[in-house]
Amino acid sequence: MRKDIHPDYHPVVFEDMAVGTRILTRTTATSQQSTVWEDGNTYPLIQVETSSASHPFSTGKGRIMDTEGRVEKFNKRYARTTR
Repeated sequence: MRKDIHPDYHPVVFEDMAVGTRILTRTTATSQQSTVWEDGNTYPLIQVETSSASHPFSTGKGRIMDTEGRVEKFNKRYARTTR
C-alpha cells in the first residue's frame, strides 16, 4: 500500500444515547469528546441516537402494519377489468 493516502483508522467508543449501550470499535470518524473504557484507556466518544440495542426493528418492538388492507386496496385500484 502507498503511504500517506489512507485516513487514520483508530479505536473509538460509540454510545447509544437512548439506552446507554457502549461499544469499542475502530473507525475513521473523530470526536472532540472522550471517555474512559473498561480497560482504563481513554478513547474518543461518538454518541448516536439509535443502534441495534434501541432500534425497534432489532429489539422486536416495532409496530406491525395492516398489510391485508394495503394489499386489498392495491388489488382494487389496479385490478384488470374483464372484457
